[in-house]
Amino acid sequence: MRITELLTKETIKLDLHSTSKANVIGELVDVLDKAGKLSDKAGYQQAVMAREQQSTTGIGDGIAIPHAKTNAVLHPAIVFGRSNGGVDYEALDGKPSYLFFMIAASEGANNTHLEALSKLSSILMKQEVRDRLLAANTASEVLDIIDQYDEKDEEAVVNESSTGKILAVTACPTGIAHTYMAADSLKEKAKEMNVSIKVETNGSGGAKNVLTDAEIQEATAIIVAADKQVEMERFKGKHVIIVPVADGIRKPKELIERALKQDAVIYQGSGETRKEDRGGERTGFYKHLMNGVSNMLPFVVGGGILIAISFMFGIHASDPTHETYNAFAEALSTIGGGNAFGLMVPVLAGFIALSIADRPGLAPGMVGGFMAAQGGAGFLGGLIAGFLAGYIVVLLKKLLSGLPSSLEGIKPVLLYPVLSIFSVGMIMFFVVNKPVSALNTQISEFLGGLGTGNLVLLGLILGGMMAIDMGGPINKAAFTFGIAMIDSGNFAPHAAVMAGGMVPPLGIALATTFFRSKFTKREREAGITCYIMGASFITEGAIPFAASDPGRVIPSIVAGSAVAGALAMFFGNGLRAPHGGAFVIPLVEGNPLLYLLAIVIGAIVTAILLGLLKKQVRE
Repeated sequence: MRITELLTKETIKLDLHSTSKANVIGELVDVLDKAGKLSDKAGYQQAVMAREQQSTTGIGDGIAIPHAKTNAVLHPAIVFGRSNGGVDYEALDGKPSYLFFMIAASEGANNTHLEALSKLSSILMKQEVRDRLLAANTASEVLDIIDQYDEKDEEAVVNESSTGKILAVTACPTGIAHTYMAADSLKEKAKEMNVSIKVETNGSGGAKNVLTDAEIQEATAIIVAADKQVEMERFKGKHVIIVPVADGIRKPKELIERALKQDAVIYQGSGETRKEDRGGERTGFYKHLMNGVSNMLPFVVGGGILIAISFMFGIHASDPTHETYNAFAEALSTIGGGNAFGLMVPVLAGFIALSIADRPGLAPGMVGGFMAAQGGAGFLGGLIAGFLAGYIVVLLKKLLSGLPSSLEGIKPVLLYPVLSIFSVGMIMFFVVNKPVSALNTQISEFLGGLGTGNLVLLGLILGGMMAIDMGGPINKAAFTFGIAMIDSGNFAPHAAVMAGGMVPPLGIALATTFFRSKFTKREREAGITCYIMGASFITEGAIPFAASDPGRVIPSIVAGSAVAGALAMFFGNGLRAPHGGAFVIPLVEGNPLLYLLAIVIGAIVTAILLGLLKKQVRE
């Protein structure tokens, strides 16, 4: 299929007016909708924005390729838009984007459609194509340019005189753009460097140009540029470089040079802890834990806020036997506490197990988590159940691998569920639940018996932890502890956690406002956004500032967050809602104004320290 069967005059707009990322996406969606390509305009736009949250589709060099594959698309299509002034699209190179190709793929899109869509992303890697598109005056001229380059891509660059043989795998979440751009970038650079390379693409139409066992054995090293799971066991014993798919697009030379030098650890397989570089992404224990926590979070946030709202009618308003009883408060408490919170631990355990053992791990993980919740083992029991279920399924897969191939079909529907649920259930029932339940009781009694001084120290530690790595493992450890304490009925620790998490961006925002000479113009503009991110409990808003000046910024935000956490404990605040930032301050137990004061004081401490420590900027 030719690209111009999907890109037509009706889906070309050479004069985009939008100046922001969200608006330009909306403008391109309008073009698709008017051309009759969408069955649900809002649904498609939502899918595109969800894809942007995974990673930006602004690939650099003035190009952005927003895309989504969804049943909101009536007919697969491509829309081309051009902005003469440029749009700040959060591109990988930090520069404005001028050329926009929005790809709309339907859930039922056939392989010919997907191949045409992916081919477009490959064509855009050529500088001459981008230059000609920027200069085009009419829609017809745009179509002519695309048609001239619409040729079949080579699957591999094989050069027998090269010094090394490199293999690569590329994959992105939707598999219709970045997957192929990374593949083309690697192949083009390998050709330029006289290096033999073969690239497997894991796109929407399935894996193409699949690497063979013989090729893997002969390879010098393997590059995996992927933002989703790919088959890794085949690379056991080989030097494997694991990076985000964006690095395949932006850093092909660096990756190829690393592969030639075998500058990567030897992949040991899923049975061992992996230590490969993945552009900052964590693997192993942390990866599995975060998979559980992230999927559990909507239940915790939704349920916690509903419970907190119910208390606005009175602490006992949900109790039918109490004089302050309110039916609406009872409904909120039942929905939030009895149902959303009731699913919290099973979902946590289920998705930890899913991360470890794939789909067969979900059922035993959910059952183990439910048993933990019902048996009093709570959050900690759910963690144990999740990892227990995941690794039991991994063990079962190995034990049952020798069965006849005729029994392969009954493994996922019969053998894995029965044996794993039985094993996890028996261990939870006889080994885990009672001691963990007793431990939870002791922890709750210990925290309840802490004096004011010890509580302040705990708040100091939790608040500081939220700022050390701003969304990293230490931050998540404090956040997870806060949620566990909510689950056990102790709401003070999470009040310190949220206060500490709000301070870094808020403190930086104040510093950029009152100490303007210490920041560049770009930093001052970003500081305005930090007000919103801090108020929304998005600690990650401080990361760009910390990355550019860690020696001054990190100590400043840790100090401010620690002060806020300590004051929240000192003021006797508690928080049932695990997220929400400024929006849930009215629901804080104790005095909400004092809680707000704790956050403000922490932010001021950070701002003053930044003002004192940072040097004046000369622009």
